[in-house]
Formats: sequence, C-alpha cells, structure tokens
Amino acid sequence: MIKRRTFLLSATAALCVPYVVRAQTDDLRGAIDALPQLHSLQISRGAETLFAQAPRGPGLDRLANIKSCSKSIVALLLGAAIAQGDVPAVTATLAETAPNILPVNATPGAAEITLEDLVTLRAGLERTSGANYGAWVNSRNWLADALSRPMVAQPGDQMLYSTGSTHILGAALTEATGQSLLAQARDRLGAPLDIEIPPWTRDPQGYYMGGNNMALRPTAMLKIAKLMRDGGMYDGQQVIPQSWVAASMVPYARSPWSGLSYGYGWFLSPSGYTLARGYGGQIIAAHSGANLAVVITSDPNQPARSGGYFGDLMRLLDGPVLARA
Repeated sequence: MIKRRTFLLSATAALCVPYVVRAQTDDLRGAIDALPQLHSLQISRGAETLFAQAPRGPGLDRLANIKSCSKSIVALLLGAAIAQGDVPAVTATLAETAPNILPVNATPGAAEITLEDLVTLRAGLERTSGANYGAWVNSRNWLADALSRPMVAQPGDQMLYSTGSTHILGAALTEATGQSLLAQARDRLGAPLDIEIPPWTRDPQGYYMGGNNMALRPTAMLKIAKLMRDGGMYDGQQVIPQSWVAASMVPYARSPWSGLSYGYGWFLSPSGYTLARGYGGQIIAAHSGANLAVVITSDPNQPARSGGYFGDLMRLLDGPVLARA
C-alpha cells in the first residue's frame, strides 16, 4: 500500500508542476523582452513543442534569411553526396572532385585543398568574409577570386571563417552531382523534411551561393534542428547518415572570435549544443543530450557579435532554454 506520507508528497509535487512550467515560461518571455533584436524562438523536446512564439518580425511561417546558417546546410549536402556516391570521400581534393572550377591562375596548392578543409573552414586561403566580403561579391567570378587568393595558412590547419570556402564547396558539389545546389537541397533535404526551399543568390557564373542568403521558414528550420538532434533521422527516415551527423559534431577547429569549436559546418558549444549561426542572430541548434531542438530568428540587418547579441543568445540557450530539458 502507498503510505500516507508518500501519497501526500506525490500529490504536492504534481500540483507544483504547473507553477514550475509557468515560471520557466515567464523566464523565457522575460529574456525575449530583454532582446529587442530577437524575432522568434522555438523549442522542441522530443516530439513536444515547448515554446513557439514570434513576438517580432514576420512570424513563424514566413520566409526568413538564414544568412550563414546556409553553411551548415551545405555541410549536410556534402554528407548526402558522399552517401549517394557522388563524392568518393570527405578527404577528396578539388582536383579529384571538381577540377573544372579551378581557374588558370589558381593559387599554388589550391587543387589539393580537400572537401574536409572547406567544410571545416580550414582551406588556408585568404578570407572573403569580413572586410573582404564586398570586393568578393562584386567580383566577376567568385570562384576564381576565392581560389586565386593567397594561402595565409596551411590547408587543414587553422579556422579562417570565409563564405568563399563554402561557396567553393557548393560549386564542387554542383560539379560532382550534376545538380545545382538548389536541386540538391530540395531533393535531399526539402522533400524528406517536407519543407520549402526557394531559390536564392547566384554568382555571375550561375552557381548558387554556398554559405549565405538561403531563406527558410522558422518552422522549417526547426525540422533541421530536429534532424541534427536525432542523428540525421526525421519522421522515421534516415535523411542524412548518422555517421555524418556524428562526424559533424567532432571539433576540428576553434573560432578565434566566439571561442566555439567547429565541426563539419556546425559550431559546437561547451554545454553540448550543435549550432548553425547566421548574421544578425539566426540560429539552428540541437542538443542531443537534452533532447532539445531550438531555433532563433532575429533582425537580419543588425550585427550579432560574439561579445554582444550572439553572446546574449548563448546565455539564453544555456540558461532558460536548457532549463526546459
């Protein structure tokens, strides 16, 4: 028989649950109110949606520019291409995978850059992001510009955050698969996840931009977060190989700005998050240990530096969000 004391304790605990949930929700709303740049937040634990609100911006079902979260999408497409046999291995070089994209004036050693160097942002080429971004996107040939930049580090060595590296990777995937990056994204992610992937920016030669300016609905972003959380599985289907998702969570480099580690196209936090991060505060996050999938969208026209707004978002993820696990 259940003792009277045990029964009373159990009953009291059950009565307290609504108040705990309410307190957690209030903490989240308070945090959101303190972050006027934030547009939306979604939190899923397992199959349950714990929180889904868009107090600002266009809403949860309108397309949002995910900015450099696009880099993480391209990384997933690399995993899919390897699984499909379009690419022999992540260690394949540009000369082996897509020799046609190498310009005649390619920097010595560029042909030997591997797909792994590109997806981990360790290509060694001078960055096209930051102060160099404007000149790069205004050049007549983005691939030639990126691949003719000087080697400032040994390939496979240090992390050099550069959209040019992911653009080279996207073009290499286009050549290797015979499909545009858009077609790959729709076939290998859009169809199995039942999400819309509209066309986005293309370079002067017609290659879709690898690493920036893709647009997704926040609800679609959440499906990708669940995909990463669940080892590449979605709705009973293995969309991306589990081995690739696991490899994506292995640290290969470290960001000199945020201090976060970096795997195959995804940032890795000390608290256990696997993160896609985009300018302005766009985030697709998975925490397998806590069974959480989280998406944040923000004003895409405002910066989100590691010591500023992005730091605030990490404190949100590590505090009120992780407390919901």
